[in-house]
Amino acid sequence: MYEDYTSQALPSKSYRELLGSAICVFNSNNAFIIENILKNDNKSQYNWYNLTDRISGCLKSPIREIIIKTSENSIANLFDSICEKRNRIIHSFQITDTDGEQRLATKNKNNTQYVITEGFLKDFIQENEQLSTELHRFRGY
Repeated sequence: MYEDYTSQALPSKSYRELLGSAICVFNSNNAFIIENILKNDNKSQYNWYNLTDRISGCLKSPIREIIIKTSENSIANLFDSICEKRNRIIHSFQITDTDGEQRLATKNKNNTQYVITEGFLKDFIQENEQLSTELHRFRGY
């Protein structure tokens, strides 16, 4: 698919919509993680400026220090899993898939390549919904 703002081939509008939604829900949860860390940081060891400058994977330490101390590991484990999937999306490469459509593909740490399908993106969005629900519960909403 082509758009008037680029001559490069692009995935379908629906695929790009899912991709954009996936990035947005992840970013929302990343900010919500930071909000929860700050709300529960009784020693004031963290601040918003430093936490927002960290890449998502570097939030693991404050998550473990602050959130896990007052909650179970499910938030940390789910965030770790989501971060890995988000990394695969962000560090992907564009391909022409077997059906002739443009999509993103990536590889796992064992160098197995796979296509980031619409199903993968929908599952990622759903996992972020689950994380958001757990973060709301942790926050006390």
